[in-house]
Amino acid sequence: YPFLAPAAPASMNFCPNCGALVSLKIPAGDSLPRHVCDACNAIHYSNPKMVIGCIPEWESKILLCKRAIEPRHGCWTPPAGFMENGETTSEAALRETLEEARARVEIGDLFSMLSVPHVNQVHVFYRARLLDLDFAPGAESLEVALFDEAEIPWKEIAFRTISTTLRHYYADRKQ
Repeated sequence: YPFLAPAAPASMNFCPNCGALVSLKIPAGDSLPRHVCDACNAIHYSNPKMVIGCIPEWESKILLCKRAIEPRHGCWTPPAGFMENGETTSEAALRETLEEARARVEIGDLFSMLSVPHVNQVHVFYRARLLDLDFAPGAESLEVALFDEAEIPWKEIAFRTISTTLRHYYADRKQ
């Protein structure tokens, strides 16, 4: 099944544990090439990154952020970003919302999870309730605003996973 072939592992030259050279090989008991240290035999895995966010709701509106960073500078997205080590997914959603929109939310149910294998990512979104209207652009946002469904700037949405998530969100609300 060629469509199941994983993306090539990220390039690595030296072992983060001991500094020796690493080789790309399939370790015993594994089925995929991994970076293996030639000196200490540590196996270094390259796994997808988690992008975590939420859909902050206020009455019939949702909060979106206009990106101040690449990729997709100037396009709109709910607050989201890379999960940090030591965080739960809900903690990551809270942190990203505070960083990007300076907004306080109550995290609700898990809403969507989309695999993005061509960039080795998984995008996870929660529903969330804005606790108040005290929000403002964070360092990674040009502006933040509340939108009704009819006001969503669909042609300026940053990523296909965001458009998909928002379309599912509005379809669920109608039901």
